[in-house]
Amino acid sequence: QVQVIESGGGLAKAGDSLSLSCVASGVTFTRYVWGWFRQTPEKEREFVGTIGRNNPGIEPNTIYAEFVKGRFNISRDNAKNTVYLQMNNLEPGDTAIYYCAAGGRFTTSKEYYDYWGQGTQVTVSS
Repeated sequence: QVQVIESGGGLAKAGDSLSLSCVASGVTFTRYVWGWFRQTPEKEREFVGTIGRNNPGIEPNTIYAEFVKGRFNISRDNAKNTVYLQMNNLEPGDTAIYYCAAGGRFTTSKEYYDYWGQGTQVTVSS
């Protein structure tokens, strides 16, 4: 049974940092691309960033949405079946439920992600 579990959300003030984690089980972690998405009641689920598969000795590729470039960073630890989203310089507009997902394609399109977590709430006040 595949499980994807996000954690690390919470309350923050503008300018603060938060680090989200996503632990997966029931999947071969290294085979997947791992993406982060977010959703608010007013918007559809939107792409935040994604990290590609590791090749030996080579850092995996990443893609970020324009609105988080330079502020957010995604990393993965294959030994721990975990992907991270480090969020710096948070803004009130970053308030959303953040979801982690496993996909077979290195893409920003959520349609290509197969396994999703339940999400973790991030709330940023001004």
